[in-house]
Amino acid sequence: MKATAEAAKPASRAPVTAGRGNRFSKGLKSNLPFFLMMLPGVIVLIINNYIPMIGVLLPFKKYKFENGFFQSIFNSEWVGLDNFKFLFSSPNILQATRNTVLYNLVFIALQIIIPVVIAIALTEMWHKGLSRFFQSALFLPYFLSWIIVSYLAYSFLSYDSGFINGIFKILGLEKVNWYYEVGAWPFFIVFFQVWKYCGYNIVIFIATISGISDDYYEAATLDGATKFQQVRYITLPMLKTVIIITTLFAVGKIFNSDFGLFFSVPRNIGALYPVTNTIDTLVYIMLRNSNNVGMTAAASLYQAVVGCITVFIANGIVRKFDKEQALF
Repeated sequence: MKATAEAAKPASRAPVTAGRGNRFSKGLKSNLPFFLMMLPGVIVLIINNYIPMIGVLLPFKKYKFENGFFQSIFNSEWVGLDNFKFLFSSPNILQATRNTVLYNLVFIALQIIIPVVIAIALTEMWHKGLSRFFQSALFLPYFLSWIIVSYLAYSFLSYDSGFINGIFKILGLEKVNWYYEVGAWPFFIVFFQVWKYCGYNIVIFIATISGISDDYYEAATLDGATKFQQVRYITLPMLKTVIIITTLFAVGKIFNSDFGLFFSVPRNIGALYPVTNTIDTLVYIMLRNSNNVGMTAAASLYQAVVGCITVFIANGIVRKFDKEQALF
């Protein structure tokens, strides 16, 4: 009886395996047009995102270019952690890291709070045409490059021909050389960052608010709820998921900085380095002085790894309080 049962087992599995194979082949055939449509995007993704990952070897190499980029990576001398030692031996690395993290914390807070307030105000505006105008006006700076923004900043802050000093002259006040006023530049940096990127988040929050059913607000109105109460108990809870996701994505870049904002807008003036020097600008200056590609790669890997760890920590905190709102 045992021999008969054991002999019967393979026979019972064969139809199941065959059935799965048939379902897979049928599914492949029926979805073949969609796979073909997806193929170009997958190829581009592999070329742009996965093949360059070979460069993860660069932080551990003394890069010397010869006979092509990838071949140079493999042929370059292995130096272990020397590039990281060189990076962290810089006397300004702690200052740059501190500036990068503190600025990003302020950016994350303001680029959530201000867009949420403006988005709620615009959706409550009675004149929809005027609301759309303000949306477009606030979104416009997002499309400007930092080079253009740097010239706009210069037109306001220039000592000789700046708009602000022109006003001071009319009022009989002394002109200020803003590009050497170290104490003022943290506020300028924050202002330009929020001004440029605020509109993007406003559009996201307006789209989320527009997706909230009017039935909630109608029921709240019938119950005698004020506009403030509707925002507090309906709008903000509905925005919670988007706010958390936006914050987690921003936290992942907390060790990165926008190079144009910290280099082009302050015009790379050495007197401002204590408040404008970030990891990215420091690495650029060190690369320009030493031409050490391996050190630059080490800095990028350091930012990526620490940023990834920060995302996991932030997501863990979110998961602890509300599992449904966590990314993973």
